Amino acid sequence: MRSATYNMARYGQRPENALKRANEFMDLDKPARALDTLQEVFRNKKWAYNWSESVLEPIMFKYLELCVDLRKSHIAKEGLFQYRNMFQSVNVGSLEQVIRGYLRMAEERTEAARQQSTQAVIDTDDLDNLATPESILLSAVSGEDAQDRSDRTILTPWVKFLWESYCQCLELLRTNAHVETLYHDIARMAFQFCLKYSRKTEFRKLCDKLRKHLEDICKSNVQTGNVSITKPETQQLNLETRLFQLDSAIQMELWQEAYKAIEDIHNLMNMSKKTPVAKTMANYYGKLALVFWKAGHCLFHAAALLKLFQLSREMKKNITQEELQKMACRVLVAVLSVPLPSLHPEFDRFVETDKSPVEKAQRLAVLLGLAQPPTRANLLKDVVRLNVVALASPQLQQLYSWLEVEFDPLTICQNVQSVIKSLQDDTNSQLAQYTTALTDVALVRLIRQVAQCYACIQFSRLLELASTEDLFHIERLLVDCVRHNDMQIRVDHANKCVHFGVEAGGGEWCSAADEACGGAILQATPAEQVREQLVRAAEVLSRAAQALNPARRRAERERARLSMVQHYHENKHTEHHRVLQRHKIIEERKEYIERLNTVREEEELRRQEEQLRAAAAAEARRQELEREEREKKRHASELAAMRERHLRERIAHISQTMHGKKVLQKLDEEDLKKMDAEAIAQREAEELMKERRELQARLKSQEKKVDYFERAKRLEEIPLLQKSLEEKQVQDKAFWEQQEKERIQQLIEARTRDVATASRLARMASHRDQFMNRLRSERGAAYHQRLAAFQAKLTSEREARLAQRRQQRIEKRRQEWLAEKRRVEEQAAEEARKAAEEHEKAEKERKRQEELAALKERKEREKKEHEEMLARAEAKARALEVSRKLEEQKASTLSSWRRGKEDKPPAAAKEPEKKEPWRPTRAREERPRSPPRARDERPPPRDDRRDDKPREERSIRDERPPIRDDRPPRDDRSSSNQRRPSSQR
Repeated sequence: MRSATYNMARYGQRPENALKRANEFMDLDKPARALDTLQEVFRNKKWAYNWSESVLEPIMFKYLELCVDLRKSHIAKEGLFQYRNMFQSVNVGSLEQVIRGYLRMAEERTEAARQQSTQAVIDTDDLDNLATPESILLSAVSGEDAQDRSDRTILTPWVKFLWESYCQCLELLRTNAHVETLYHDIARMAFQFCLKYSRKTEFRKLCDKLRKHLEDICKSNVQTGNVSITKPETQQLNLETRLFQLDSAIQMELWQEAYKAIEDIHNLMNMSKKTPVAKTMANYYGKLALVFWKAGHCLFHAAALLKLFQLSREMKKNITQEELQKMACRVLVAVLSVPLPSLHPEFDRFVETDKSPVEKAQRLAVLLGLAQPPTRANLLKDVVRLNVVALASPQLQQLYSWLEVEFDPLTICQNVQSVIKSLQDDTNSQLAQYTTALTDVALVRLIRQVAQCYACIQFSRLLELASTEDLFHIERLLVDCVRHNDMQIRVDHANKCVHFGVEAGGGEWCSAADEACGGAILQATPAEQVREQLVRAAEVLSRAAQALNPARRRAERERARLSMVQHYHENKHTEHHRVLQRHKIIEERKEYIERLNTVREEEELRRQEEQLRAAAAAEARRQELEREEREKKRHASELAAMRERHLRERIAHISQTMHGKKVLQKLDEEDLKKMDAEAIAQREAEELMKERRELQARLKSQEKKVDYFERAKRLEEIPLLQKSLEEKQVQDKAFWEQQEKERIQQLIEARTRDVATASRLARMASHRDQFMNRLRSERGAAYHQRLAAFQAKLTSEREARLAQRRQQRIEKRRQEWLAEKRRVEEQAAEEARKAAEEHEKAEKERKRQEELAALKERKEREKKEHEEMLARAEAKARALEVSRKLEEQKASTLSSWRRGKEDKPPAAAKEPEKKEPWRPTRAREERPRSPPRARDERPPPRDDRRDDKPREERSIRDERPPIRDDRPPRDDRSSSNQRRPSSQR
């Protein structure tokens, strides 16, 4: 019975029941239990994927509400991911409502915590003694005030929960194209959160997260339903989000993040195929100019404002003259505030930095859409070309004239200071930020102009001309001019004066500085004048010598040329050999260095591999220990989770009954944690038996009470029922008689009305008959007329359709006859083609068989000839062996005879014994032999047989190597009488 109850609790749980149980737990003030109950619904896939959003959406809202109340962001994340997997392709609107509702609840609770934190500081016990000893001690120890401590204890947990909620929702929606708008809305809400609570660290993390999401979108392969960066809608949404990010970064004064946002915006605009709208570009240039100014890039700040001015004047149709003048004034002041350029950019090559200034300037120029970095001189030319000076106010036009056109070192600083003072007085103007830069530019102009007028000037006079008392600032500017090689200056503190152009070589740099920095030039310095006089004298003397003796110069050039040619021919081989030797030495040196590097790298790799192996072994041991520890913990946690799940399921099952609810109400949270499922089941059984006994006792007492009460009622109601029945009979009889009288009277009145109506209608019968006759005649004539017209039309239409069908049948039969004729012709042609193919195939087969037979015959003949040749070679070998043995036998006999002759006395010579010729033995005679072939039967020479064979056979035979035949002339008689060797018998 217990197992059946457990299975019902685990697998029979429906979402509606789960929501009801969760509400019951909430009524009992147990939100953790309610959250666990709803969490089981989403974990059980049997219910999660088989119910519509109308059932699961309220459960999801309740689930998220509990997560927000308990600040369980990780549990909310799990539920949101499950809900997304269920409805992202079915009902995106439900997913969007759920996520927005979740974030709205988190924001409301965070705002409530913020107000509570503020109110906790305001609600003090004693307004006259706000600084209590405790608060003073805490502030001295921690450096925080009461508001900070209150925020850390009350507000910070909710702020952390809200931040985690934003991050989870962004991770949830980053790849789904259906909720792309919601993704960017949440990103903007996260930016507003960082602004509202001044969370700079979270703002940086959020920017990095969005940047990583964008990189993943650009890298990943586009699938169905995923976000694609190639879509214009996606690019526009990302662009708007990055602009909002840029505004937020500027408000929080995070200039590094603002610069990164600008780079992202520029990349998105380059990625888009269409040009962004003018409003977006204007906002981009305005924010870019602000970031450049905060970064100290005055040159690029002025270039951005100039771009903004051009865009506004070209694209904004309803721009007023006042707005145009205001923008022109700002552009002109920004360009004039750009510091004068340095004349030693080549020195930056010798300074080891991560990126050279040229590369940095190139990157900043790319953000402005410029091919090359701007310069101050180019910006001044553009300002004049675009008529910015004429559009500016007269006061700023005069400022431009003082700084860039006129040469007036006595009053330049006073005039510029008057303009700067007017700019500082105007608090609403944006030009007040340029006053410091304008002052520095005016002072540098003053120093340059004074250097052209004076060789030495006192400090007091220089401060008077500069209209300032800050001598240190003046000295710093002088040192900057010297350090940048703009001028040759010596500061004499002993005599309290400044010397200009004391070195003769300084004129070159001064002239170059004046040309590069612009401005009015009155005259050259003394050093420059000396240098120019010497150069002019040298040029004049050179021209005079050339005019007096032109042939001498040509002869010298010719001699020098001949000398160079001769020197070249004398040393070319030596130089060539030296160059080759140098190349060889260089190559050997490179090879030696490469070998050293290879050996060093191998040693390093070997050492690293050993370290890696040792580290890997240590890591493997550590991982093994960690794995064993994790296994133990996992096993313990699984057992605990299983016990907890059994307990939770048992509690959920018990909570469905009334006695179970009573049992749970009697137990608190601590008691339930200490009890197991068996104890709860026992407690439930005890409660059930107790209720059953009480119910039986109540039923028994109630049964007696009801029995006595019913018997008393029956005894009392019998006479009353008899009396009521008699009265009822009398009333029914009187009622029946009254109803019968009324019915008879109504029938008499209806008869009278019917007779009067019949007599009235009888007078109208003749008129009715006349009307019906006339109507029938008129309708009949019209019917016969329409019927005749229809019959005529029907006859003509039938004849036309019959003629048309006849023509169609004729045409159809003609087309069928033509098709049949074409089919027969095609069939005949196909049969003829097939017959030709069969004949050709048979002919090819016959030729192939003939060729195969000829080839087979030729191979057999060649095989036979080869066998005969082998037989002749074997016979020859046997004959040679027999003759050799005979010769050996004869020689041995002759030698033995000679030895015997020497031993014996000489006798008369005998006649040599005539030996009979050797004859084969009986066994040899009985051996079958092939009959000897006469000489006439030998095959004719090869040349005689070649012409009688086919061409293919001759070609095959000619390709075979010739077989040598070194046999002596055949002697049939000797070969037939020779004995075979003993080894071949």
